[in-house]
Amino acid sequence: MEIEKVITYSAIAVAAIIVLIFSLDLAAGIFGRYIAMDVLFILGGGFLLWQGVETIFELR
Repeated sequence: MEIEKVITYSAIAVAAIIVLIFSLDLAAGIFGRYIAMDVLFILGGGFLLWQGVETIFELR
């Protein structure tokens, strides 16, 4: 596998973990009730996911 694809898939995995953690925090309040921070991290992780998927499509 090419190194670009490995890096992109790694970034997608990290972004998915970030979105998952902060979505759970927003729903359950695990790390406290910082709603603005949760929403901004979810948006940032979603943007990184989108960019990763677009990059994978471009590398094909």
